[in-house]
Amino acid sequence: MTESLIRTVQVTRYVTPLREGGSLPALAEADDGFLYVLKFRGAGQGLKALVAELIAGELARTLGLRMPEIVFAQLDEAFGRTEPDEEIQDLLKASAGLNMGIHYLSGAITFDPLVTTVPARLASQIVWLDCLVTNVDRTARNTNMLIWHKELWLIDHGASLYFHHSSQPWQEQSRRPFVPVKDHVLLLQATDLEAVDADYHQLLTPERIAEIVALVPDEWLVDANDPTAEPAAERRAVYVQFLQDRLAHSHIFVQEANHARQALI
Repeated sequence: MTESLIRTVQVTRYVTPLREGGSLPALAEADDGFLYVLKFRGAGQGLKALVAELIAGELARTLGLRMPEIVFAQLDEAFGRTEPDEEIQDLLKASAGLNMGIHYLSGAITFDPLVTTVPARLASQIVWLDCLVTNVDRTARNTNMLIWHKELWLIDHGASLYFHHSSQPWQEQSRRPFVPVKDHVLLLQATDLEAVDADYHQLLTPERIAEIVALVPDEWLVDANDPTAEPAAERRAVYVQFLQDRLAHSHIFVQEANHARQALI
């Protein structure tokens, strides 16, 4: 495994829950003095959402898209004992250990497609990424993008890589067209997908994909409550193989996205 490029911080203060998220993320302060949006391992979506957040987020960064810094956020067992809200207290107790923090972009506003026009190249890059990682959560209803200092930033990738929630073989799922792209908030502007596809094949080498997946902690890959679960190394290899195979057959999801865009015109 490569040396981690992800910093680890200690959570020192729970600031406020962010109740717009289904997994009840929170704004928290860490020992480096910064604020982070905390994604909890004990939330309903579980560790697989954190795996998806990390892999998709670092893929976005590799592809030159703006992503807030991702950190590992250590939460002590005693952290939630003084929390008066029982639901939050239970979540904090269930999340002792290594969680995920996303650097908080203070003053950022939610991207509104009616207010901000995204250039075709950038729209195509984001649509291509979301097709690669099968991110179903970048719609007009929930764009999961922010405007910060007049620039577009991507957030919230926990709904990506949904193959890992399925019992179907990953090989079948890696080559499927991404049908939910029809609801992507930037699809109409994504007119440059073929050029983006060619460029991104150069950036996402097998080595780089393996390096990104290697950042995932072993403890996020192993189900401690399931003695029959496959080892972390085997699970890690599945993510690498899924992404490499999906990239090798990217023409399938590019074609699907182009067809879906034409249907909207």
